[in-house]
Amino acid sequence: MEQRESSQESRVTRIGQAVILLHGGDREEARHRMGALWAELGDTGDPVQRCTLAHYLADAQDDPGDELAWDLRALSAAGGDAPEVVAFHPAFHADLAADYVKLDRPEAARLHLERARACAHVLGDDGYGDAVRAAIARLARRLSRP
Repeated sequence: MEQRESSQESRVTRIGQAVILLHGGDREEARHRMGALWAELGDTGDPVQRCTLAHYLADAQDDPGDELAWDLRALSAAGGDAPEVVAFHPAFHADLAADYVKLDRPEAARLHLERARACAHVLGDDGYGDAVRAAIARLARRLSRP
């Protein structure tokens, strides 16, 4: 049990390091490290780690179609009603709406915007919740323009 916890902590640290690389501008190295972590996690890995990793892998993509594919994986990894992943649903739907806007697919964008709004009640009254609600509002304004 202790070894498994150590392995989990190590993976969380490595995910964090890859995210730092991404935010620092080294997208290629971030993608490489995150891809290796994704393979390590597999289909049955920790759902929070899978969600987090897929979300940041989406952000690391240069092609909007690839970004969409990773955002879909993030949402899939967050499937179900487990409390540790439910709070991700509004953000993941907002991410998908933004992806569809980039791909000039406004109807799909509106669908995910509505899904983000429908589950936004799970967001806390904190910085994360405020940021997701702001993203939803920005997307709504953008999609309301002709």
